[in-house]
Formats: sequence, structure tokens, C-alpha cells
Amino acid sequence: MSYNTKNYREQGGEKTVIGGEVILAGTAKVTIDPAAVIEGLPSGSINAATSQADSTATTIEDLVVDFNALLAKLRNAGLMAS
Repeated sequence: MSYNTKNYREQGGEKTVIGGEVILAGTAKVTIDPAAVIEGLPSGSINAATSQADSTATTIEDLVVDFNALLAKLRNAGLMAS
């Protein structure tokens, strides 16, 4: 009888394969280097929000319009719940 593990490190330690579930406890921290490449996410799972121009509002009313436009862009990108 043989045993095949779902989680393992390949020879040399350059790659770790997780075939099971990863649970991060409440005190866990995940840090991703800005130069890292993340592959394999489903298409559309992470979206950039449409660019919002810097506000040139001179009244509170104009600032509210600019701010609401920013909120709409964040919602449309899926970065904020509706």
C-alpha cells in the first residue's frame, strides 16, 4: 500500500504544492511582494476600478458628486459591496 500526500514540496524547495485546504488563523498574515505574479485566478475575480480624476471641486456639492462617482466605480469593479 502506498500513500500519496496532497501537500508537498518539490525537490530543492522551489515549489510547494497545496492540494488540500489552507486555513489561516485570525492572527495569520499573508504578505505578497509587489513584484510577485499571481496566476490561475478565475477571469474577472479581481478588477481594477476605472480611474477617477482628481477632484477640482470648489463646493461641498461638487465634492459630493466627485465622491459618489468614486464610490460607483469601486462598486462597479466589485471592490465594494453594493
